[in-house]
Amino acid sequence: MKITIDKKSGFCFGVVHAIEAVEKTLQNQDHLYCLGSIVHNDEEVHRLEKMGMEIINLKKMAMLRDKSVLIRAHGEPPATYEMAKNNNISIIDTTCPVVLELQKKVHAGYRAMKVKKGQVAIFGKKGHAEVIGLAGQTDNTALVISSLKEVETIDFSKPLRLYAQTTQSLSTFESLIGLIKSKYYLYGNKKPDFIWYDTICRQVSSRESHLKKFSIGHHIIIFVSSKESSNGQVLYQVCKSVNNRSYMISSEKDLRSEWFENCKHIGICGTTSTPMWLMNAVAEEIKRITE
Repeated sequence: MKITIDKKSGFCFGVVHAIEAVEKTLQNQDHLYCLGSIVHNDEEVHRLEKMGMEIINLKKMAMLRDKSVLIRAHGEPPATYEMAKNNNISIIDTTCPVVLELQKKVHAGYRAMKVKKGQVAIFGKKGHAEVIGLAGQTDNTALVISSLKEVETIDFSKPLRLYAQTTQSLSTFESLIGLIKSKYYLYGNKKPDFIWYDTICRQVSSRESHLKKFSIGHHIIIFVSSKESSNGQVLYQVCKSVNNRSYMISSEKDLRSEWFENCKHIGICGTTSTPMWLMNAVAEEIKRITE
């Protein structure tokens, strides 16, 4: 039996930067507040909590005074920074540079649409931390579109600026753009004031094609990801679409020995929020249960 761990899986640079900031800060102090889960992976979160990181929500942050709070890679809306200023909270800002640039673009689009009485739409997961931060750049007036079915929330008589959450599927985003164009045409607007921005992170989107090839090349795929990860759900379905013997697990504890009967080649992969140490632990457990 051969076990291969996908070398291109694992943390993206934004998550690496945030985790390194936590580790560096906790070298000099015993405790650090983190606003929201630093990464959608329970195993990595537990590791950092043992070091002294404490995850808090906005309600808890509002009660803090004269403390330090880390903002994770997903970013935050302007209201969070205003709260920090009012409460004399020192911000350790690890917002991913790609997300930060996107926030600026969304804010610029919002200002332009206010003048034209138009709309801003964000293709992303409702309630996701990154999307909340992006919507905050529009005073929470942006339309959040989570699926092609929700395209009808757009007013096709008005101008539109469209952006995408950085971890969304590029192919679905392209389908959304085509659908919006056709809707404008159907509503009689053949030259609409519609501009879209491809803001999907290529470090994430390029993994789709890579994981398809990786999944085809193995009898079984073990996809390691927290079920809370938006990116994880998308990439797992990519694996499943080409290899029906793909299984999603949160840790090595979820493995089942019957999966590996009559299997010679096993591939282990994950998301931008899956630590490499966890995939290594999964590989070791597979070896143990198949001996």
